[in-house]
Amino acid sequence: MNPLFILLGLVAGTLGGLIGVGGGVIIVPSLIYFFGFSQHQAQGTSLAVFVLPVGLLAAYTYFRQGNLDIKAAALICIGVFLGMLFGAKIANLLPSEVLKKVFGFFFLLVSLRMLFFK
Repeated sequence: MNPLFILLGLVAGTLGGLIGVGGGVIIVPSLIYFFGFSQHQAQGTSLAVFVLPVGLLAAYTYFRQGNLDIKAAALICIGVFLGMLFGAKIANLLPSEVLKKVFGFFFLLVSLRMLFFK
């Protein structure tokens, strides 16, 4: 067992609580570049991390401050539940290099939008 996985979880969890990112933005690239996982392995492992209610305490902290819309979260959960199933099936059909490029392109678009547009 590699104790650096705990450090990765701590970094991803801290950033998840702080700015709402973690799984896709921190865990997946870290597993690929620091631990030698394939794109498929990294994405599958990242998704498995969130099977348990790992964000529960952070969400509760936001809730206590009045910064959580439970109805919106519940509806988004329904979409995520179905969407992740659909997305995982598609991802497993793609070659790892194509999947890596799709992943990178998505984050490039999000980054550009956040940096240069309102």
